[in-house]
Amino acid sequence: MAFTLPLPAPRSPSDGEGVARWYAHELGWATARGDAGGPVELLTGLRFDVLELPAAAGFAVLGRLGGRGPVALAGSRMRLLVAAGSADELPGLLDWLDWGGIALDLVALGAGDRMAAPVPPGWSGSGSPDAVSWLRPPEPGREVEPTLAAVSAVAGGAGAPCLVRLVDAAASECHRVRLLGAYRTQRLASS
Repeated sequence: MAFTLPLPAPRSPSDGEGVARWYAHELGWATARGDAGGPVELLTGLRFDVLELPAAAGFAVLGRLGGRGPVALAGSRMRLLVAAGSADELPGLLDWLDWGGIALDLVALGAGDRMAAPVPPGWSGSGSPDAVSWLRPPEPGREVEPTLAAVSAVAGGAGAPCLVRLVDAAASECHRVRLLGAYRTQRLASS
């Protein structure tokens, strides 16, 4: 005879204070409230930075590189959480990788920036299609992808990609998405 225990209903924050407390207590992340008590925002540049790109490009990057770091989805945009300080490295890396001067739709959020806080894992969220949600939630102790150090080499190549590989893959996929969009627009116009 098998016994099943009832599962508790997912927690639902009554307001943003519960969400802010969860991020501070579980991960040690700093939060702020938007204008006029708006939604909770995560402060970037302290514990992590963010690489934001079109979701189509982001899914391709995840397929190419995998990784273990947190990934959030906000409408048609994907946010890859990377180590603090990575945003400052982005312009130089893009130049070094010969992507400088090309419109990529790849944005870095670092010190002084903010991102909307996704509903914590296991909590019921708003059903809005524009709501920010975790595609891969953060895990205590493994909150972000690495910086320039090739951590994956230490783990025999099985770990997370280093920032150089991540930026190169993101730039390639952003460029591909942009070119495919322009191609589709041209085909529709000539039809």
